[in-house]
Amino acid sequence: MARLSLSSMIAGPMLTGLALLAPLGVAHAEMKIAVVNVPRLLDEAPQAKSAMQALQDEFAPRQKEIVAQQKDLKTKEDKLNRDGAVMAENERRNAEKDLRDGQRELARKQNEYVEDLNLRRNEEIGKLQRSLLQEVQAFARTSNYDLIVGEGVLYVNESMDITAQVLTALQNRYKATGGAAPKPATPKAATPPPPAPQSKPQQ
Repeated sequence: MARLSLSSMIAGPMLTGLALLAPLGVAHAEMKIAVVNVPRLLDEAPQAKSAMQALQDEFAPRQKEIVAQQKDLKTKEDKLNRDGAVMAENERRNAEKDLRDGQRELARKQNEYVEDLNLRRNEEIGKLQRSLLQEVQAFARTSNYDLIVGEGVLYVNESMDITAQVLTALQNRYKATGGAAPKPATPKAATPPPPAPQSKPQQ
C-alpha cells in the first residue's frame, strides 16, 4: 500500500483560509505582514504526523489481511498452473472455482479498504485543517499581524517567514494537550427571544 502523505492532500484546501486581511483602508506601510510555508507546516507539525500515524495504525490490520490473502491466492494459482494438467477433471474444476471465488473476495475487500480509508482520511484532514488554521490565526492575532500569506509568494525576505514560530506554537500546543489536536471553539447557543406579551381577553 502507498504511504500516506498529508501535506500533498491538504495543502491546497488549507491555503485558501490562511489570509487574515486588515481593513481595506489601512495603508500598506502600516500593515504587519508575514508568510507561512504551508507544506513545511504540514510535514513537520506534530499534529499532522500524529494524524498520519493514527490512520496507518487503524488500517494496518486490514492491510495485513489483504496481503496474506494475496499470498494465499498466489500459492493456489501456482499449484493449479503446476499440477492442473495431472489433476482429475473434477478436482481441477473445484480448484479453479475456489481460485475465482477467492479473487472476487479479495477484490471486494480491496475496494472496501480503499473506500473506508478515503472516508477516514477525509475526516482526519478536515480536523487537521481546522486545528492548524486556528493555530495560525491565533498566532497572528497574538502577534498583531494584519495579513498572513500562505501561497502565491514568489519571493519573501526570511525575516517575514514565521513558519518556525508557528511550528513552535503547534509543538507547545501538542505537548500541552497530551498529543490531542486542539478542538474548534464551541459556538455559544443563541439566546431565545423573550415571549411575546399575551393580550388580555376582551370582556
